[in-house]
This record gives sequence, C-alpha cells and structure tokens, in this order.
Amino acid sequence: MASIEDVAQRAGVSTATVSRALSGNGPVSAASRLKVAEAAAALDYVVSSSASSLASGRTKNVGLMVPYLTRWFFTSVVEGAQQALMRHGYDVTLYNLSGSVAERETVFDEFLQRKRIDGIITVSLKLSPGEVERLHALDRPAVGVGGPIDGVRTLTLDDDAVSSLATAHLLALGHTKIAHIGGSEDFDLEFHIPTNRRRGYEAALREAGIEPRPEYFATADFTIQGGYHAAKQLLGNPLHRPTAIFASSDEMAIGCILAARDLGLVVPRDISIMGIDGHELSEFFGLTTVSQSPQAQGEHAVDILMSLLVPGKHPEIPENSPIDYELIVRSSTSRPPE
Repeated sequence: MASIEDVAQRAGVSTATVSRALSGNGPVSAASRLKVAEAAAALDYVVSSSASSLASGRTKNVGLMVPYLTRWFFTSVVEGAQQALMRHGYDVTLYNLSGSVAERETVFDEFLQRKRIDGIITVSLKLSPGEVERLHALDRPAVGVGGPIDGVRTLTLDDDAVSSLATAHLLALGHTKIAHIGGSEDFDLEFHIPTNRRRGYEAALREAGIEPRPEYFATADFTIQGGYHAAKQLLGNPLHRPTAIFASSDEMAIGCILAARDLGLVVPRDISIMGIDGHELSEFFGLTTVSQSPQAQGEHAVDILMSLLVPGKHPEIPENSPIDYELIVRSSTSRPPE
C-alpha cells in the first residue's frame, strides 16, 4: 500500500504539501495540487482517516440530529445533507432523537461530548435551554434546519406565509368553505409548526372577509392514514361539507384524496385538496402543493456548515436564511362546484 511519502516522492513535493493538497486545508499552488492528485491516483493512495485527524484536528465527520426517521420529510433532509457531505469528503453520524427523554439526554451528555464530530446539523428540533448550552459548550459549528435556535445559524420556513399562500390559492379559485387539517398537540412541540400553519390559514380567510369555522378544522399525525381519517370526518356530513381542504402536509393531503374517493367524491369536481411539502408522491396523485424542497434544505445546511468549518474557502452565507417555497398547481384543485 502506498504511503504519503511515496506520493510526495512521485509528485516531487514535501509530505506537508501532499497533506494540504489532499485535505484541502492550507495554501497549495494549482500546479502542486495537480501533481499530488496525479501521483495519488497513480499509486492508488487513500488518505488515512486517523492520520488526517491527528494532523488536522478534524474527524471529517458531521453529526446529524433528527426527531424521526420514519417520516418522508426528515429522511429527505437527511438524504440531501448526506449526499452533500459525501461530496465534501465527510462521513455522517446520525442521532435519532425520537426515543425517551433519557435517550435524548444521553446523546447530549455522552455521545456529543466525545467530540468525534467536526460540526452538527439539527433538523426540526426545538432544543431546551440546557441542550442549547451543551451544544455551544462543544465548541463545534452548528446549523439548524426548520426553526430558530439561540446562537445557531439556521434555515427557517415561514409557516404562516406558506399556509397563507395555500389558502389564498383556494380563495382565488372561488372557494369560501375551506377546511384545514393541522397537526395534533404531539406535533406542536417542535417550533409550533401546526399552530403557525393554522394561524396562516385563518389569517388568509379573515383577510378575505371569511370567519374560520370550528367544524372545518381537524387534526392528524402528518401521515396518509391520519389525513384519511380526518378527511372522513370533515367530508362525512353532506350538510356541512367543505368545498376544499388544505392539509398541513402532502401525506395528509394524499390521505384526503383517498378518503374523498372512498366517499364517492370526485377530486377536484366535488372537493379540492392541497398540501404542503413537495412530497415525491404528490405529482403521481396530481396534488397541488406548496413545495419546500426538503432535500435541497439538507444540501443548503451543509453549504452553511462548510462555510463555518473552512472560512474563506466557501461562500459566505447570511446568518439566518429563509427556506424557499413554491406553489405548484396540479389537478387536485379547481373552482368549487356550482
């Protein structure tokens, strides 16, 4: 197996130059970098992770913290982040915080304290003051996705604006009887997303001169099954049936489409349905949605982290960045029935 000395000899440079060229840390001329790359390729040289860590003080590993691994949104963010980190030569340590309080404390009190990571990305996690304090005590760059964390660079979605846009789309089509399926109390713990989205929905209605109706609101668990059962309740009474449903997630909106079909309703002739997310199945179901591109969020979080890990090498990114979103109109929404 070739050594760093072999690469240095073949390239005609010092071992220090080889180390800087292959790690990307430190100044190296373009000509020397090319010589080192060609020599390493010719010798099938692979950088020793342990030696690199000792030399640079870095592990080339990033901790990725998520509240769930069973939901499409979170796995999509993780996928985008993992692919971007791999392109930068970083490994990933995944921390799933969906367990008990004791397990969550173990992650902060033990696993993170080992400092086998160069940085941390948190996804849709609202940290307690104590957890924020322990995060800062690690003295490692951190990036948050999905909501503000004190003293941490964040990517944040304006949930009020997103739900207002979704509701405004239905209003523009002429709907006045618009129901909303939001998240249950269990899902209001992380950044109050269900509360914010309901607030945006109600604000858009009031701006149009329509007072929200309590019977047009239902909660679910952000799953297809949850959306299905909630829609059955909203659509089951023909005397108080809405003409449109706005669900707080695409998965719940897909459940609404299935419930409507089981009740003999035609989408969108009898009922218009839309969601939020940009789920991979939304196009298949013809679902109108406000896409927030979760995979791109993971990639953007890595861009921010890289700018913190290697200042000057990567473009500067604003301290708190809004997440882009886009209304995508498909066949699940149309004008209300006459």
